[in-house]
Amino acid sequence: QVRVVESGGGLVQAGGSLRLSCTASGRILSLYAMGWYRQAPGQQRELVASITNGGRTTYVDSVKDRFSISREYAGNTVSLQMNNLRPEDTAVYFCNADLLASDQQGGVVTTSRKNFWGQGTQVTVSS
Repeated sequence: QVRVVESGGGLVQAGGSLRLSCTASGRILSLYAMGWYRQAPGQQRELVASITNGGRTTYVDSVKDRFSISREYAGNTVSLQMNNLRPEDTAVYFCNADLLASDQQGGVVTTSRKNFWGQGTQVTVSS
């Protein structure tokens, strides 16, 4: 069983900073990429930032030069440093882990590549 757990959301004034963290744990054989998505009320979930196992990063244009994603490989942890926050950054932020997991059922071990999601953490930026 794989778990993805986020932390670090909260309420901050415009121009402030927050740091989100996410850890994937369980029967993980290989972690290909981790990323942060967000979903505001009435809007679709969008990719905010991601980082591959090789360290390649991707950002949505609206957060470039303000957000920074980083990863601790030993602990399967990814962090998102968010600076100069704006009211339009308000959303529920979800962590995603693209990984190879193992499972055992009835004495048979199988492996499969899947995307796992955290429960989400609220980020609210007041103007």
